[in-house]
Amino acid sequence: MSGTFQHPRSALRLRAVLAGFGLLFCAVIGTLAWRAGLAWLAVPLFVLAGVAAVDLVVIRHHHTHPRW
Repeated sequence: MSGTFQHPRSALRLRAVLAGFGLLFCAVIGTLAWRAGLAWLAVPLFVLAGVAAVDLVVIRHHHTHPRW
């Protein structure tokens, strides 16, 4: 087990991996949906991809500027 009660491991890496997967998945499926003429599906997927991109920026900021 890496990390102790006093010094727990950060979950930022897992959060970054999940956000990256969400960004890639939503962007690819959104593009395919847009090309298939399913704009009602593509637009929410692009919004979710944008949210994942912002999350990656926030994760990067927290990684480079830790609070403690």
